Amino acid sequence: MLIREFAEADWPQVWEIFAEVVRAGETFTYDPASTAEQAYGMWVERPPGRTVVAVEGDRVLGTAKMGTNRPGPGSHVSTASFMVAADARGRGVGTALCRDALDWARGHGYAGMQFNAVAESNRAAVDLYRRHGFEVVGTVPGAFAHPGLGRVGLHVMYRAF
Repeated sequence: MLIREFAEADWPQVWEIFAEVVRAGETFTYDPASTAEQAYGMWVERPPGRTVVAVEGDRVLGTAKMGTNRPGPGSHVSTASFMVAADARGRGVGTALCRDALDWARGHGYAGMQFNAVAESNRAAVDLYRRHGFEVVGTVPGAFAHPGLGRVGLHVMYRAF
Protein backbone atom coordinates (compact mmCIF):
# COMPACT_ATOMS: atom_id res chain seq x y z
CA MET A 1 0.00 0.00 0.00
CA LEU A 2 1.20 3.48 -0.93
CA ILE A 3 -0.07 6.80 0.36
CA ARG A 4 0.25 9.59 -2.17
CA GLU A 5 -1.20 12.97 -3.04
CA PHE A 6 -4.72 12.93 -4.47
CA ALA A 7 -4.85 13.33 -8.27
CA GLU A 8 -7.94 14.35 -10.25
CA ALA A 9 -8.03 10.89 -11.83
CA ASP A 10 -8.61 9.45 -8.33
CA TRP A 11 -11.92 11.27 -7.86
CA PRO A 12 -14.24 8.53 -9.20
CA GLN A 13 -12.86 6.03 -6.67
CA VAL A 14 -12.72 8.58 -3.86
CA TRP A 15 -16.32 9.56 -4.62
CA GLU A 16 -17.32 5.89 -4.42
CA ILE A 17 -15.76 5.61 -0.94
CA PHE A 18 -17.21 8.96 0.15
CA ALA A 19 -20.70 7.99 -1.01
CA GLU A 20 -20.48 4.55 0.63
CA VAL A 21 -19.34 5.94 3.99
CA VAL A 22 -21.64 8.95 4.09
CA ARG A 23 -24.75 7.10 2.91
CA ALA A 24 -24.25 4.51 5.66
CA GLY A 25 -24.80 7.41 8.06
CA GLU A 26 -22.80 5.86 10.88
CA THR A 27 -19.69 8.03 11.12
CA PHE A 28 -19.74 11.39 9.33
CA THR A 29 -22.02 14.39 9.72
CA TYR A 30 -22.11 15.00 5.96
CA ASP A 31 -25.50 14.96 4.25
CA PRO A 32 -26.13 11.45 2.82
CA ALA A 33 -27.80 13.08 -0.19
CA SER A 34 -24.60 14.96 -1.12
CA THR A 35 -23.85 14.98 -4.82
CA ALA A 36 -20.43 14.17 -6.25
CA GLU A 37 -19.89 17.88 -6.89
CA GLN A 38 -20.78 18.81 -3.31
CA ALA A 39 -18.63 15.99 -1.95
CA TYR A 40 -15.66 17.13 -4.01
CA GLY A 41 -15.94 20.60 -2.50
CA MET A 42 -16.08 19.16 1.03
CA TRP A 43 -13.35 16.56 0.64
CA VAL A 44 -10.65 17.83 -1.72
CA GLU A 45 -8.56 20.36 0.19
CA ARG A 46 -6.93 23.32 -1.47
CA PRO A 47 -3.39 24.24 -0.41
CA PRO A 48 -2.14 24.71 2.20
CA GLY A 49 -4.42 21.78 3.05
CA ARG A 50 -3.81 18.36 1.56
CA THR A 51 -5.81 15.37 0.32
CA VAL A 52 -4.23 11.95 -0.08
CA VAL A 53 -5.19 8.46 -1.18
CA ALA A 54 -4.02 5.07 0.02
CA VAL A 55 -3.61 2.88 -3.03
CA GLU A 56 -2.78 -0.68 -3.88
CA GLY A 57 -1.92 -0.78 -7.54
CA ASP A 58 -4.60 1.26 -9.29
CA ARG A 59 -7.18 0.80 -6.54
CA VAL A 60 -7.93 3.50 -3.97
CA LEU A 61 -8.43 1.81 -0.59
CA GLY A 62 -8.90 4.96 1.45
CA THR A 63 -8.49 8.70 1.53
CA ALA A 64 -7.69 11.47 3.98
CA LYS A 65 -7.86 15.22 4.04
CA MET A 66 -5.97 17.50 6.38
CA GLY A 67 -5.40 21.15 7.01
CA THR A 68 -5.80 23.98 9.47
CA ASN A 69 -8.61 23.43 11.95
CA ARG A 70 -9.56 27.10 12.40
CA PRO A 71 -8.28 30.35 10.88
CA GLY A 72 -6.56 33.22 12.64
CA PRO A 73 -5.73 32.67 16.32
CA GLY A 74 -6.61 28.96 15.96
CA SER A 75 -4.45 28.33 12.91
CA HIS A 76 -1.69 26.59 14.89
CA VAL A 77 -3.94 23.50 15.29
CA SER A 78 -4.50 21.07 12.42
CA THR A 79 -7.35 18.69 11.67
CA ALA A 80 -7.88 15.64 9.48
CA SER A 81 -10.58 13.25 8.30
CA PHE A 82 -10.29 9.70 7.02
CA MET A 83 -12.42 7.32 4.95
CA VAL A 84 -11.66 3.69 4.10
CA ALA A 85 -13.54 1.48 1.63
CA ALA A 86 -15.67 -1.10 3.46
CA ASP A 87 -13.84 -4.08 1.95
CA ALA A 88 -10.43 -2.59 2.88
CA ARG A 89 -11.15 -2.07 6.58
CA GLY A 90 -9.13 -3.99 9.11
CA ARG A 91 -6.05 -3.98 6.89
CA GLY A 92 -4.22 -1.01 8.42
CA VAL A 93 -5.36 1.57 5.87
CA GLY A 94 -6.83 3.91 8.50
CA THR A 95 -3.73 3.56 10.65
CA ALA A 96 -1.45 4.42 7.72
CA LEU A 97 -3.58 7.43 6.76
CA CYS A 98 -3.63 8.68 10.36
CA ARG A 99 0.16 8.38 10.67
CA ASP A 100 0.59 10.20 7.37
CA ALA A 101 -1.65 13.06 8.54
CA LEU A 102 0.17 13.34 11.86
CA ASP A 103 3.56 13.41 10.10
CA TRP A 104 2.30 16.06 7.69
CA ALA A 105 0.93 18.26 10.48
CA ARG A 106 4.11 18.01 12.56
CA GLY A 107 6.20 18.74 9.48
CA HIS A 108 4.16 21.87 8.83
CA GLY A 109 4.73 23.21 12.34
CA TYR A 110 1.27 22.71 13.83
CA ALA A 111 1.09 22.53 17.64
CA GLY A 112 -1.43 19.67 17.61
CA MET A 113 -4.31 18.01 15.81
CA GLN A 114 -8.01 18.25 16.67
CA PHE A 115 -10.91 16.14 15.48
CA ASN A 116 -14.14 18.11 15.84
CA ALA A 117 -16.83 15.46 15.47
CA VAL A 118 -16.02 11.79 16.10
CA ALA A 119 -19.17 9.75 16.68
CA GLU A 120 -18.69 8.02 20.03
CA SER A 121 -20.26 4.90 18.50
CA ASN A 122 -17.43 4.73 15.94
CA ARG A 123 -15.30 2.56 18.21
CA ALA A 124 -12.80 1.66 15.49
CA ALA A 125 -11.95 5.33 14.91
CA VAL A 126 -11.97 6.30 18.60
CA ASP A 127 -9.65 3.38 19.43
CA LEU A 128 -7.35 4.18 16.48
CA TYR A 129 -7.07 7.81 17.50
CA ARG A 130 -6.40 6.91 21.14
CA ARG A 131 -3.61 4.56 20.02
CA HIS A 132 -2.07 7.57 18.28
CA GLY A 133 -2.15 9.76 21.38
CA PHE A 134 -5.51 11.53 21.02
CA GLU A 135 -7.73 12.15 24.02
CA VAL A 136 -11.42 12.88 24.21
CA VAL A 137 -11.51 16.46 25.49
CA GLY A 138 -15.27 16.77 25.37
CA THR A 139 -18.43 15.10 24.13
CA VAL A 140 -21.57 16.79 22.87
CA PRO A 141 -24.34 14.43 24.07
CA GLY A 142 -26.79 13.24 21.44
CA ALA A 143 -25.28 15.41 18.69
CA PHE A 144 -25.09 12.62 16.10
CA ALA A 145 -28.17 10.85 14.76
CA HIS A 146 -26.94 7.29 14.16
CA PRO A 147 -29.30 5.28 11.91
CA GLY A 148 -29.36 2.25 14.21
CA LEU A 149 -28.40 3.52 17.65
CA GLY A 150 -30.34 6.77 17.71
CA ARG A 151 -28.69 9.87 19.06
CA VAL A 152 -25.13 9.35 20.25
CA GLY A 153 -22.46 11.77 21.38
CA LEU A 154 -19.90 13.48 19.21
CA HIS A 155 -16.40 13.55 20.66
CA VAL A 156 -13.91 16.36 20.25
CA MET A 157 -10.50 14.69 20.29
CA TYR A 158 -7.09 16.34 20.55
CA ARG A 159 -3.43 15.48 20.46
CA ALA A 160 -0.65 17.96 21.17
CA PHE A 161 2.70 17.64 19.37
